[in-house]
Amino acid sequence: MKTKTVLSLFIFSLFMTSAFSQENEKVDPNVLLGEWKLDMSPDDENDTNFAMMRITNVENKKIQGTFYREGVKLKNGQINTQLGILYAALTSGDNSGEYNTSFYFKNGKLYGTTHALNRNFLSVWIAEKVN
Repeated sequence: MKTKTVLSLFIFSLFMTSAFSQENEKVDPNVLLGEWKLDMSPDDENDTNFAMMRITNVENKKIQGTFYREGVKLKNGQINTQLGILYAALTSGDNSGEYNTSFYFKNGKLYGTTHALNRNFLSVWIAEKVN
C-alpha cells in the first residue's frame, strides 16, 4: 500500500511539473515573421479561397506587415503571450471596409478569425508558413 501511494505521488508530481513548465515556457513572437498562406475555408477541401499575410516586424508587443493582399498594410497589430500562448490581433481594410482579425500560434500554424462588420461575415481560417 505504501509503495502504491509513493508511486502515485511521484507520478502526480511529474504530471504537475510538466504542466507548469509548459505553461511557463517563454514564447518567441519572432516565429510570426515571414509569409503565411491563410486557408479561408478550412472546412471545405474543394474551396481554393486563400489569402496571404506577411509579418515583417515584431517588436514591443506589436507586429507590422501586410494582410490579405500585397500592399494592404495591417494596422494596430498587437501580440500577447501572457498565458504562454502567442495571440495576435490586427485590423486591415480595403475598398469594402475594415476587417478585424485575431489568431493564435500552435504547432507551427496560425488559427484565426477575420470579422467584417459591414460585410456581415466572420471567416475562420488556418494558416501555414510558406517562407
